Amino acid sequence: MTKIINFKETINQKELEEIGSTLRNGKLVIFPTETVYGIGANALDAKAVDDIFKAKGRANDNPLIVHVANFDMVHELTYEPTPIEKHLMDAFMPGPFTLILKKKKMIPDNVSAGLDTVGIRMPENDIARKIIEEANVPVAAPSANISSRPSGTKIEDIKDEFDGKVDIIVDGGETKIGIESTVVKVIDGIPNVLRPGKITPEDIKDVVGIVKIDEHVYKKAEGKVESPGMKYRHYAPNSNCIMIYSEQDEILIEEIKKHLTPNTIIIGYLEHQKYFPTTKFYVHGSKNNYDEISHNIFSLLRKVDKEHPDLIIIEGVKKEGIGIAIMNRLIRSCSYHYIEK
Repeated sequence: MTKIINFKETINQKELEEIGSTLRNGKLVIFPTETVYGIGANALDAKAVDDIFKAKGRANDNPLIVHVANFDMVHELTYEPTPIEKHLMDAFMPGPFTLILKKKKMIPDNVSAGLDTVGIRMPENDIARKIIEEANVPVAAPSANISSRPSGTKIEDIKDEFDGKVDIIVDGGETKIGIESTVVKVIDGIPNVLRPGKITPEDIKDVVGIVKIDEHVYKKAEGKVESPGMKYRHYAPNSNCIMIYSEQDEILIEEIKKHLTPNTIIIGYLEHQKYFPTTKFYVHGSKNNYDEISHNIFSLLRKVDKEHPDLIIIEGVKKEGIGIAIMNRLIRSCSYHYIEK
C-alpha cells in the first residue's frame, strides 16, 4: 500500500526525513514540481531507476530528467558548461527548464538511455527542492503518469494508477504550470528547444540572442532521442481524439461541427461554448489566456476520458509563446490527428 503524505499546507520535517531516506534507499516517491508531478528515484541507483520504467510501463530508450537542488549537484554530475549553457542556467534555474549537458560516469546509462548526455533540471517548487536536499542525491523523475497517458497535475488524477507501485506519494496540491519543463540542448553555440514549455523560445532568445526550435516539436522523432516527449505517443487519453485550430473563429467552429457525433465532448475556449449548446463542452481556458489552458489541459483530458466519449475534440492555440508547448502536447495527445485551417 502506498503511503500518502500531505504537504499542501506545511512541510513536516519528520515526514520529509522519511521521504529523503526512502529515495536514498532505492525506493520510488511521487512528488510535486511547479510543472507536473514526477515519479522519482535516486538517479545514481540503476536498479531504482529501472523501477521507474516498470512502474510507468515506459520504454527504457526514453531518457529521464535528473532533478537537483543546487548548482553544486549540477557540477558533480556533469562537465563544465559552456558560456552559453552557463547563461541559460543562471537565467532559468531554478525553474521549469531542463538543460542537456555532458554527463559524468556516475550517472547510470539507464537514466540517459545510453547517451553521453543527461537532462538536468532544478525545480523552483519548494517541496521538490526540500525533498532533493533532504535525500542528498540527484533524483531521476519523469512525469507521474502511466506511459502515454496525460501527465499528473494533482494526485487525485494519478494515485490509483500508482497505488502499490511506489512507496510514497507527496500531495502538494495542484501544480502551478501544468505542462512539463522546456528542454534545451546547445548545439554549435545555439540553444535548440527539444521540448517546449513555460520557458519560451522568445525567453531564451532574450538571454543569449539566438534560438532554434527542433523540427520534431510537432512531429514524431525516430531512433535515439535526447529528451522525453519526442518519440512515443504521449500525453494521450484512451478515447479517440482530434485537435482542430484556426485563427478565424468562424472557420474553427464550422470545422468542429463537421466532426461532431452524438457522443462527442469538446474541450475548448470559454468564448466558444455558446456555439455548441447541445454538445458537452469543457472549458480549457479563455481565448487569450494560454497560461490557463496549459494549467488545465492534462487534468481535463483525464476527466473527459473517464466519460468514454466516441470522440474528444480539442480546440488548439496559436503556435507562439507558451502556445508552442501547448500545441506540442496536444498534437501528441491526439496521436497526430490534427487539422489546421
